[in-house]
Amino acid sequence: MFRDTLRKWRRPLLAALLAGATALPATAETLADAMVDAYRHSALLDQNRAVLRAADEDAAAAIAALRPVLQWVAEYTYQNIEGFDANSASIGLQASMTLYDWGRSAIAIDIAKESVLGTRAALVGVEQDVLLGAVEAYLNVRSATEQVELQANSVRVIGQEQQAATDRFDVGEITQTDVAQADAALAEARASLASAEGDLQIARENYRAATGKMPGTLAPPPPSPKLPATLETARDIGRRTHPLIRQAQREAAAAELGVAAAAAERNPELTGSAGLTKQHSRSQGVLGGASSTSRDSASVSLSLSQTIYSGGRLPAAHRKAMAQRDSVRAALLNVSRQVDQAVGTAWAGIDVARAQIRAIDEQIVAAQQAYNGVREEATLGARTTLDVLDAEQSLLEARANKITAEANLQLAHYQLLSAMGLLTVENLKLGIPTYDPSAYYNAVQDAPFTSRQGESLDRVLRAIGRD
Repeated sequence: MFRDTLRKWRRPLLAALLAGATALPATAETLADAMVDAYRHSALLDQNRAVLRAADEDAAAAIAALRPVLQWVAEYTYQNIEGFDANSASIGLQASMTLYDWGRSAIAIDIAKESVLGTRAALVGVEQDVLLGAVEAYLNVRSATEQVELQANSVRVIGQEQQAATDRFDVGEITQTDVAQADAALAEARASLASAEGDLQIARENYRAATGKMPGTLAPPPPSPKLPATLETARDIGRRTHPLIRQAQREAAAAELGVAAAAAERNPELTGSAGLTKQHSRSQGVLGGASSTSRDSASVSLSLSQTIYSGGRLPAAHRKAMAQRDSVRAALLNVSRQVDQAVGTAWAGIDVARAQIRAIDEQIVAAQQAYNGVREEATLGARTTLDVLDAEQSLLEARANKITAEANLQLAHYQLLSAMGLLTVENLKLGIPTYDPSAYYNAVQDAPFTSRQGESLDRVLRAIGRD
């Protein structure tokens, strides 16, 4: 009996399953998808990654300054002195190296490393800007789409009101003035719809610029990120983690080292050099006699030097370094204050948007009741067409304001994350491979030319390249 029943319902069940499968909508794009696309698409991130790699090479160059410099030199000379021809050719191999400079090179290496760390922090700041731009573009498209739907519905409703006004005029219930008011309201609604459609198109283009592709069907935003318990807690997090503060701290450390570097320029410098030269000379007199000589030579030398007087250049450089240090310290304080302000502004934006939504919800309920009442009274002749249109407009504005307030609330949450320095791929757990800022540095920190390190560098360059 069971088999007979199953056989009986098999075809309807299969038909229903197939119909359900074909009716399933395509997967909507989520906010996380938009941020992932922005991270992968951003040319600004590529630009700043290249800036970071250049800073990595500065560190490698500072380390290379402590190594020997080896070069070959080839020279040819021809002379004619009172009828005597002479020429000589030489080739040599020379090596030179700074043996000791009383800390100058070591300080330069430390400055370059601080610059690398500061540039890494700047890259995180750019990542935050890119992700926040994606969030804003996503929310703007969602908001603009809802505004278009709202305005389209308004055109439909007012169109019905206009048709009703025309019908009532035809039977003599209202005047031509009422019809004209309905016509004007319908034209205004159509103009608002056209404006909303234009805003949507602009929002779609901004989304494309941020993510690299036009938006499809966008899913509703996820639940808002969890916030700290208090504003002061949020500010403490921002002071500890915001990339601009980290960058400013590294710049302050580099400026402090710059003062030490300027003072170290007055120290002595001990250098060593060695050379091998092979020279061949040939001369010919006016009577045709010729002679040639060959000579091999080798040399080793040590040189110790120190600037005694520089015309005030070295003291000026020292004072300049101290002024730059003071400037960077003040910049660090200013950045800290800006981060505090950004956190407070985003926090206030969340409170304001929440309050607006609560008030607008009450406004919508009241406006809906008023609209229903005015429309019912108009059918009884107690209200004019203009009263109905005004009530419809008030309800429309309330609903439009709620769309904007909800988008502002979502955006303010992510602005707060950005102000605290937490709007990163890693912290948001977007689940994609991210750029490793230390990989290139590790490959070049010893200034490789060839060998295993050079091969490692080639692999890093291929890994960060675009397909």
